Amino acid sequence: MTAATKLLDEMCHLTAQSLTSMDTSEHFKVLKLLGEGSYGKVMLAVHKNQGTPMALKFFPRESTSLFSFLREYNFSLSFCTHPSLTRALGIVYFTPAHYIFAQQASLFGDLYDVILPEVGMEENCCQRVVSQLCSALSHLHSLGFVHRDLKPENVFLCDSTCRWIKLGDFGMVKAKGTKVPEVWYSSPYCTPEAEVARGNEDSWPTMNDRNDGDKVDEEKKTKTRVLVSVEPSTDSWALGILTYAMLTGSHPWAETANDCRSYLKYREWFDQAKGPEDELDVWAEPRTDTLGDEAGLGMKDNPPIAPQFACFTPLACSFFQSLLDPRPQHRGRPDDALSYLGGDWMMEKERVRLEKERMKSRGKGAIKNMKEMEGRGQR
Repeated sequence: MTAATKLLDEMCHLTAQSLTSMDTSEHFKVLKLLGEGSYGKVMLAVHKNQGTPMALKFFPRESTSLFSFLREYNFSLSFCTHPSLTRALGIVYFTPAHYIFAQQASLFGDLYDVILPEVGMEENCCQRVVSQLCSALSHLHSLGFVHRDLKPENVFLCDSTCRWIKLGDFGMVKAKGTKVPEVWYSSPYCTPEAEVARGNEDSWPTMNDRNDGDKVDEEKKTKTRVLVSVEPSTDSWALGILTYAMLTGSHPWAETANDCRSYLKYREWFDQAKGPEDELDVWAEPRTDTLGDEAGLGMKDNPPIAPQFACFTPLACSFFQSLLDPRPQHRGRPDDALSYLGGDWMMEKERVRLEKERMKSRGKGAIKNMKEMEGRGQR
């Protein structure tokens, strides 16, 4: 146990002893819903005495353990000092139905709101987000923690152009080296090494699995839970997938699985690019060479590029191959990824096409707004 994790546990025990009951409506004016999920909901509120805007995070007491609630609160309060991490504000209490703490409010929504389907977002805007996420994740990793839930819905915007973003939602955070059950789920954000747990009871099935329930049930009888160590490489993989989504408005594959054709195309390209001496053993010992040896194309004899990556420049392809290395111990770190920023990531032809699509989307949005205004005027 690191000093940081020991301190976090001690803070949780101390906070539990001083946690008090409070009526939300007496102290806050709740304005609107900011977001909700399996954990509960987040409401935008203003403190009645101070006039300070903040986000109140509500956790249902019937489905939330007190320790997990206090762990997320204290983690956000004491370890999220980085400007691109959402920080708690020191207000924590409970009601008959909820545990609640206050955190910094990001008033411009989350990253999911600005990624246009099949179009994405502007490249310079994407690189600004990646730069801040690399820095935020590196800060967490330096303290010995792994976020484990990087996705668009957990990246919050402090302005409309992504010049300041904050990574939030720390309910999945674990200390590096913690042993947890491996969980596979049908998503590109799921890492390749997690497929060993596919079919376990605590994994999320694919649509095909659901249609073949008898087969899955039979497999579960022979499956045993796999305990794995929490590692920062999980965040690196998610950062690569998230960056692809920001640039294209889509995902490179539907799920990270050996029966997914688009993922297999990527594996084939990756294998050819790295060469036969780099067998894709996901548990292989890490190489001793440096990032500088891979800073070029990272491809030998220019093998055919995977179709879903053909729109990217060699610089961007190297960026993706670093973060999306199927071998966790070879996977690039967030701070390594910073070396790929600054140059062009999209091929010129693709950049022009995406800009035209964005202009169309803006035009449709403007027409929709005008019609809504006209409708209100007639009423």
